[in-house]
Amino acid sequence: MKKLTLIAFLGLSTFAFSQDAKNLPDKGKQKTALIVPTEQKELDAKKKSAEEKAKLPKPYNPKADAQADIKKLVAQAKKEGKNIMIQAGGNWCIWCLRFNNFVQETPELKGIVDKNFLYYHLNFSPDNKNEKVFAQYDNPGEKYGYPVFIVLDQNGKMIKVQQSDVFEEGKGYSSEKVKEFFNTWKPKG
Repeated sequence: MKKLTLIAFLGLSTFAFSQDAKNLPDKGKQKTALIVPTEQKELDAKKKSAEEKAKLPKPYNPKADAQADIKKLVAQAKKEGKNIMIQAGGNWCIWCLRFNNFVQETPELKGIVDKNFLYYHLNFSPDNKNEKVFAQYDNPGEKYGYPVFIVLDQNGKMIKVQQSDVFEEGKGYSSEKVKEFFNTWKPKG
């Protein structure tokens, strides 16, 4: 009789438990429902970013001798009366590529740059971190992220380091803020 009572008790307990479980909201499904769309959104965003990155020009050259290039630019800047605008970053950086493309495709900005600056894309990537060059400018990428701008005068003296996030607007850049930056740091006189 004890065995029969025990079996009946276990059977009823199992039945009762299964009924309770059916009436409870399925927390596992709720978590999955919340996690899967979030993960899918992240995957979609990464895919979209990769597609955008693939279409944009790649101005950074990891094989360049940045020290020699900048030295030549200083000599050229003296002759032409221009300042040097160094945009530090890499082809891996979507914001670096967006900024480059933005300036190149905005006639007013491109005109200001072409008239007043010698423009150089200083590479920072696993292939070439340009550590000695960056050290000369107090490693601004470590402080501000990328892109970061280093403005040199005609003699190669650093006159400004500017982080780029102040220029951002949505998924791009503010034309007015970038224009103000370029006009502020163009050669005087």
